[in-house]
Amino acid sequence: MDISTTTDVPPPTPQPTVGERKRAARGATRPGDRIFLGLSRGSGILLLVIMAAIAVFLTYRASLAISKDHGNFLTTFEWNTNLNPPVFGIAVLAFGTVVSSIVAMAIAVPIAVAIALFLTHYAPRKLSGPIAYVIDLLAAVPSIVYGLWGALILVPHMQGLYGWLNDYLGWTGIFSWEGGAPRAMLTVGILLAIMILPIITNVSREVFRQVPRMHEEAALALGATRWEVVRMAVLPFGRSGVISASMLGLGRALGETMAVATVLSPSYDIQASLLDPGGGTFAQNIASKFGEATEQGRDALIASGLVLFVITLLVNGAARAIIARRKEYSGANA
Repeated sequence: MDISTTTDVPPPTPQPTVGERKRAARGATRPGDRIFLGLSRGSGILLLVIMAAIAVFLTYRASLAISKDHGNFLTTFEWNTNLNPPVFGIAVLAFGTVVSSIVAMAIAVPIAVAIALFLTHYAPRKLSGPIAYVIDLLAAVPSIVYGLWGALILVPHMQGLYGWLNDYLGWTGIFSWEGGAPRAMLTVGILLAIMILPIITNVSREVFRQVPRMHEEAALALGATRWEVVRMAVLPFGRSGVISASMLGLGRALGETMAVATVLSPSYDIQASLLDPGGGTFAQNIASKFGEATEQGRDALIASGLVLFVITLLVNGAARAIIARRKEYSGANA
């Protein structure tokens, strides 16, 4: 007896076209995905175009000013654009910008990291909430308010600190003080540290909150103390975030204008002591001279702004390089 069996063979699955494979590889298979991909890509390209346009504008105007400069733009200790020919240089401004930012970072970063660790790993929730709220409010205070507070409150109360530093550390030369109003780089650095403290604290606090709980529990299970947990689990995990937070704070310190202009007593001399009045910064010089400058003077100020622009790019590039070298500690790769 013949028994015939029939087997249903499923039809072959249609293969995706080349265009469909490309769209699937890009993750944009739906109209909404393609629209979002185009908008995000366009935003990135637009940002690069804007940055390039800023660089071209600054370079062009700076070249006009430097071509007429009778002094050395990088080493001249003078800023007089009204002479014929003009004489100006950025030596004092570059020195003051770097020194004031270093002082601000040296004060703000350790304090900000300590506050962030306290709020996330030591303080009770009833206490950490109000403290974090107050720190958030400090970030919203305008810079001119900080400047007025620094000129009216901070400067008069710095004489005691200046005298103490002169008595015990004046022999170093860096903290020698000859009297007078303490409108010097140390005061500027302290004011800038207060201004950038909320930024570094808030970002570091959010990074420390992302530490995997099992990392901390594993360290505690091995008998680690709370400080050892922070040192072995929390700080390595949040190192890249702290570096990023510090660079955000440094960016504000480098570009701060009104607060520095209100507190500092500027002059075109480089002082060896942080307690002697004098010096200046790029942003302070631009803010104080741009309104009364001639066209030639504005080009010179734009040239100094170009140097600040380059310094900012170098700082951000260095920060990215540091983070890339320690990417194993970043939260995205944990």
